[in-house]
Amino acid sequence: MALVRWQPRQTCGFGTDFDRFFDTAWGNRAGESTWYPSVDISESEEAVAVAAELPGLKAEDIKVTVTDGILTIAGEKKEEKREDENKVHRVERTYGSFKRAFRLSTAVDADKITASFRDGVLNLSLPKVEQAKTKEIQITG
Repeated sequence: MALVRWQPRQTCGFGTDFDRFFDTAWGNRAGESTWYPSVDISESEEAVAVAAELPGLKAEDIKVTVTDGILTIAGEKKEEKREDENKVHRVERTYGSFKRAFRLSTAVDADKITASFRDGVLNLSLPKVEQAKTKEIQITG
């Protein structure tokens, strides 16, 4: 099964690279930073497994949907409020909303999807529907 990263803003040529440079360097046009959590996707005969690194988030900050064969993981990492008067020298952690979408090349049973979130890692198990599983046919002769 081939999973394809869905990029709704994708265009060809210089414009895309130019936009990506500025989005990465100074945040998106709305003034908020953009970040993309790292995701591992694997497949067995029975299910598709997804693990997404989401450090600093809580389960209630994350939304997972499957619609028309597209798995979407979205959420927001909120910046911590600083109440102290210390002088800040550097801020490298990224905050803001994120959205990752992947087209599934096999049908999954949306009613049986399970999700767990532990130690900053979201784990999803997307069981395949029965007709999507490979079935070996015995040949008699």
